[in-house]
Amino acid sequence: MRAEIEPFHAIAISRLAHQLKMEGRSIIHMEFGQPSTGAPSKALAKAHDILDAEAMGYWESPLLREKIAQRYQTLYGVTVEPERIILTCGASPALVLALSSLFKPGDRIALARPGYVAYRNTLKALHLEPVEIACGPEDRFQLTAKHLADLEPAPVGVIVASPANPTGTIIEPAELEAIAKVCRERGIRIISDEIYHGLSYTDRTPSMLEFAPDALIANSFSKYFSMAGWRLGWLLTPPGEDLERARAYVGNLFLTAPSLAQHAGLAAMDCIDELEGHIDVYRANRQLMLDALPALGLKEIAPPDGAFYIWANIAHLTDDSLAFCEDLLRDTGVATAPGVDFDPVEGKRFIRFSFAVSTPEVEEALRRITPWFEARTASAA
Repeated sequence: MRAEIEPFHAIAISRLAHQLKMEGRSIIHMEFGQPSTGAPSKALAKAHDILDAEAMGYWESPLLREKIAQRYQTLYGVTVEPERIILTCGASPALVLALSSLFKPGDRIALARPGYVAYRNTLKALHLEPVEIACGPEDRFQLTAKHLADLEPAPVGVIVASPANPTGTIIEPAELEAIAKVCRERGIRIISDEIYHGLSYTDRTPSMLEFAPDALIANSFSKYFSMAGWRLGWLLTPPGEDLERARAYVGNLFLTAPSLAQHAGLAAMDCIDELEGHIDVYRANRQLMLDALPALGLKEIAPPDGAFYIWANIAHLTDDSLAFCEDLLRDTGVATAPGVDFDPVEGKRFIRFSFAVSTPEVEEALRRITPWFEARTASAA
């Protein structure tokens, strides 16, 4: 049963960052994709009330499933029966649930490279075969319909992410529709990771569900709803055998999502004004980064349409992004994620910044890293 998977190197960077903090260093955490804000105020208040009133237990909130279903109608114009929504302990278990219930060991699953490190490693852990498709600037670092049409033999499944991690790029509606068409024609099942929906700075982010009704959709309260530590997400499955199998798997593997988080998540869905205020902060942070980084020599940056990431090429400075991030952290106190996590081939020449921190922290981080990058650039020249 054991499968060999690579470590998540950003965790090692974060561990070093916390060690330095314990030693008295000032650290700015830009290594993880998590909001620096906490859960919305109404969610916290609801959690306090529940803690005082209920013992809680294994439970799946019908009201929360109904509220999530309404969100698909409001945002995407898609009607979803609440029974199709399976609540999970975050998007990661939703991904495990989708992959394990939909595919068989040995199945080939396509995904973009660069992409979220856990896609590749979760596939390996489940004895599925990752088929990584190199996606560069010419593709906006995203999968295309042509990629899937040209892939021989056709994979059994594909993982699509828009907005994507680590790049923040969004797949245009016409391209999503074309991907859905190719997948229908070639019998490729779609898992769409939509965890960064709601975090966009350009146009509306469409759901794959608009074009592929049989797609499985993973999402979470971690990003837009600013509830990463509450471990609450969901998997939306098509009706019929897929849903029945997924429910059998979730009951045996994970039981239920935390009851307290479900109560808080339901309240959080009524805090849109507060949550949209976070987007304004991210938008300002994004612009600060885009304005400052080219002057530091980081001129090749993926278009950060959404999420809260900057994927930057550092090939002119290093071919070892892990060592580079460690040096940057030790010298400046700014923690970043090494690109090798997200792309085992080209990632040694990239790093990822998360701008989900506060605006003052972004400003301070830029102040610290500016002379550091200037010195590195001068030395490389």
